[in-house]
Amino acid sequence: MEERWRVIAEEAEGAITEKRSRFIASLAPAATREEAEAFIERKKKQYWDARHNCYAYVLARGEETRYSDDGEPAQTAGRPMLEILQRERVTDAVVVVTRYFGGILLGTGGLMRAYQGAVKAGLEQCRLLELRRGCVLRIKTDYKNYGRIEYLLREHGLTPEGVSFDSGVELRVTAEEEQKKLLAREIADATGGSAVVEAEGPVDFFSKTP
Repeated sequence: MEERWRVIAEEAEGAITEKRSRFIASLAPAATREEAEAFIERKKKQYWDARHNCYAYVLARGEETRYSDDGEPAQTAGRPMLEILQRERVTDAVVVVTRYFGGILLGTGGLMRAYQGAVKAGLEQCRLLELRRGCVLRIKTDYKNYGRIEYLLREHGLTPEGVSFDSGVELRVTAEEEQKKLLAREIADATGGSAVVEAEGPVDFFSKTP
């Protein structure tokens, strides 16, 4: 089974304080490198008076990543931040952690824990959606079997995104890849093989994470 990823629905912010240093995590959805970089620049301008604005982002289901320590000791900020996004299976997302120095040095381990803690605090404020890989099913049937197919879709937790009525009925629904064969078989059984199921895709779709 394909590993599932999650995406951030909208911008969010969380913060922690560690030995008088303030760490502010700003997160946002980012489908492209350009969107991620634009968000980073916006946060740098917003928090221009901070000592550090470290960042990390993950794109394309983890295939593209980037991070920066922004003046902190190497591997103490950006990389640990990235590891949290990867561990939580968050993709198409960018996080900037702004640090206002409180006058007390945290040491290498303390910095890593603080930056990771800030990202965790930010994620707790995010509305996350589960990113699923699926396909679009076009189901063509007659009026007699329309109700049976609607019932089957509901049993699978699916709601038609479009229904057209003409000489017959055509329903359009997005389903997970693993549901496709099972649905096609159940629809064939319910309609005596008269319904036609055509698949298009693959496509990505979202569901709210419990």
